[in-house]
Amino acid sequence: MTARPEGAAPSAPPPGTVVTATDGAAAGDWREAVRTAASALVGAGAAGGGYPEACVRVVEENGPYIVLAKGLALVHARPEEGGLAVGVGVTRLAAPVAFGHPDNDPVDLLLAFCTPGPDAHVGTLSGLARALSGGLAERLRAASGEDELASILKEALPNA
Repeated sequence: MTARPEGAAPSAPPPGTVVTATDGAAAGDWREAVRTAASALVGAGAAGGGYPEACVRVVEENGPYIVLAKGLALVHARPEEGGLAVGVGVTRLAAPVAFGHPDNDPVDLLLAFCTPGPDAHVGTLSGLARALSGGLAERLRAASGEDELASILKEALPNA
């Protein structure tokens, strides 16, 4: 890993971001929803086998802060908890689940991401924030299936 000069902006995610899409996933509760979303990144080779449980622990330890907007959760854990590559996945649930967020429950759309290091983590998070402010969640909800979900996510992330 190359050190970033102090004060320099974090780099954007490296080219070749792994993108996954899961549509109509069944989840009985938020833990199952988080595991499903993070497991797609494991299946794609972007995260190690322990990553889904690390993502569950994030919510158990910190509360439902990952529920960023109405119906949307940003599933993640620290890079050292299993990030092998830059990966971003969308999971659209068959039925929404509650996370316990006072304003933004229930969740029907989960964006999961993983990165191999802190610079890519910040860059990926920044890219997702820009995409979400540009209407990404609405476009994903309107998608006709997994192929369109993946296409929309790739278009929204410049390095995917």
